Amino acid sequence: MIKVTVTDPTVRHMSGNSKATGKAYDMHFQWVWLHLFNRAGQPDPYPTKVEVILDKDPKDGAALFYAPGEYVLHPSSIYVADGKLAVAPRLVRAAAPAKQAA
Repeated sequence: MIKVTVTDPTVRHMSGNSKATGKAYDMHFQWVWLHLFNRAGQPDPYPTKVEVILDKDPKDGAALFYAPGEYVLHPSSIYVADGKLAVAPRLVRAAAPAKQAA
């Protein structure tokens, strides 16, 4: 699993009309830190900061932001679109580490 750390709940909003289609758009973004691996499968020494597009609440359209904490990339984040691998990050809270018996 790819570990993701959220340190800041700040959401960036962007809206307007598409130059290509003329249709209105309304998007929300949030910065997160991905803990990635190199091609040899070794963990990178530092996380990578990326901006993710947030889903909207179907009831009121509000951005569903991620609270600070530890998450993992949900398997539904990776899919095939037009025969190509695609990624649309969806995060789920990471399970708390199991406590070891004394």
